[in-house]
Amino acid sequence: MAITPASQTRAAAVQATLSENYLDFSTGWAQQYLPDLIEKEAEVFGKRTVAGFLAQVGAEEAMAADQVVWSEQGRLHLSYTGTIGTHSANTINLTHDVDSQAVAAGELGIRVGDTILVASSALTEKCLVTMIDNNDAGVQQTTATQFITAVPYSSNATLQAVGFGTNDAVTVMVYGSEWGKGTAGTALANKPSFTRFTNKPVIIKDMYQVSGSDASQIGWVEVSGEEGQNGYLWYLKAEGDTRARFGDYCEMALIEAEKTGENSAVALPTDGGAGTAGTEGLFAAITNRGNLSSGITGVNAATDLAEFDAMLAEFDKNGAIEENMMFVNRSTALAMDDMLASMNSYGAGGTSYGVFDNSEDMALNLGFSGFRRGSYDFYKSDWKYLNDFATRGGINDRNKVGAVRGVVIPAGVSSVYDENLGKNLKRPFLHVRYRASQTESRKMKTWITGSVGAVTSDLDAMTVNFLSERCLVVQGANNFCMLN
Repeated sequence: MAITPASQTRAAAVQATLSENYLDFSTGWAQQYLPDLIEKEAEVFGKRTVAGFLAQVGAEEAMAADQVVWSEQGRLHLSYTGTIGTHSANTINLTHDVDSQAVAAGELGIRVGDTILVASSALTEKCLVTMIDNNDAGVQQTTATQFITAVPYSSNATLQAVGFGTNDAVTVMVYGSEWGKGTAGTALANKPSFTRFTNKPVIIKDMYQVSGSDASQIGWVEVSGEEGQNGYLWYLKAEGDTRARFGDYCEMALIEAEKTGENSAVALPTDGGAGTAGTEGLFAAITNRGNLSSGITGVNAATDLAEFDAMLAEFDKNGAIEENMMFVNRSTALAMDDMLASMNSYGAGGTSYGVFDNSEDMALNLGFSGFRRGSYDFYKSDWKYLNDFATRGGINDRNKVGAVRGVVIPAGVSSVYDENLGKNLKRPFLHVRYRASQTESRKMKTWITGSVGAVTSDLDAMTVNFLSERCLVVQGANNFCMLN
C-alpha cells in the first residue's frame, strides 16, 4: 500500500505576506453568513525543534581562547605493517603503524633484542630483531621507511626459507625481548606517543525585526510556540520561532560543520588567516577519525547481526567501550526491532514479539530499547533530526547514497591532556566549548535594539539579535561509528 504525502499550506518562514501563509475567506467579506472562527492556531507539526541530542550525550564548558587543543593517547603496544625486504633474506620494510600512520625516519619503536611475531596472509613466525637500519642496504635515508633484520626462532635460517616471499605484506608485533647473560641492555627508550587535535569555535548569528506599528496591533488568531509564547500578537510568535530555530542551529551547526579545505573558495574574515574558517562537526569527526558502516543492504538498515558484528570487531581494535548509545532514524530503528524479534523462535507467530510475556490483555510491545551482543551493550533511541523532513530527514529521503542512518556513541568519559590547563581531565567523549570570560559570555547571547520598548536608536522597529560562538570536541572518535 502506497502512502501519498499530505499537501500543506506554506509552513516555512518567509519574508512576505502571501496567500499561502495567512488566513483569508475565499469568498471575500461580501459573503452572506458569518463564519465560525476557530481562533486557536493548530499545531499540526507537533514539536518542531530538533535540538537536545548534544544535551543527552555531552557536556558544555567555557573557553577563553581562539581554539581548543587536546591530546589523545597512542596505543601502548607496538605493531607495524610493511613488506619483506629485498636486500637480504631476513629484512622487513616497515612503513606504517597498525593505525595506518606513516612511520617517520628515526621514529620506529622496535629495538634490537625485541622478540616479534611476523604474520602474512598465510604464515606466522616468531623472530628476534638483530639490526635496525633506515633501509635494507644499511644506508641512512630520510624517507618514511624503517628496515629491521629479523632472525626466525624456528629451524629455518631465513624468513624466505620459512616461506615468506619478497614484497609479501606482513604485520609485525612486538611481544617481548631476549638478552644473553652479562650483556648490556638496550640503548634506546620508547617515549609515549600521542596525537594532537585542535578545533575552533564558529560564530553563529540570527536576528528578528518587527516594525513599531506591527508590534502595537493585535490579531484575531491565538498563537503559541515552542518558547512558551502565546496570545494574539503575531510578532511574539515570530520572535519565539526565530529564537527556537536559532537554538536548533547552534546544535545542527556542531553536527554538520566542516573545516574549510586547502583549496576552498570560502573566505570568511578570520584572525587566523586564509584556510581557517569552519569548524569540525560530529559527522566530519567520525568520517575523518572514526568508523563508518554502510549496512548490509547498502542504504537500508541492517536486517541481521552481521553489521553489528563488524562494528564489534572495530571496537575491539580500539577502546572497547562496553556501553554504547545509538541514535538512529525511523527506518533503522524499525529494522533493528524486526531483527531482534526474529531472534525469538516464536516471533514469527506474534506470540512473544517485543516483551516476551505478552498477554491478550496488554498492548503488544513491538519495539526494543536495547540489546547485548558479545560484551557490548547497545541502547537505541530515535533521533528527531534524522526524521524531520525539514532537516536531515528530507535530505536522506532525496539522497539515499549520502544518507545518515544514525550514529553510535560510546557512553561514559575519556581521559585526555588539556594543553590549556596543563593537566589530565576526564570529560564526556562529546562536549561543547563556548567562548566566555568574566565579562562576556557568548554561549547564547541575545540583545534588543531599536525604539520599540527600551529606546536604543531612532529606528522605528524592534530588532532582536542572537549570537553564539561555540565548537564541538569529539574525543576518541575511533570509538564512534556512523551508519550510512
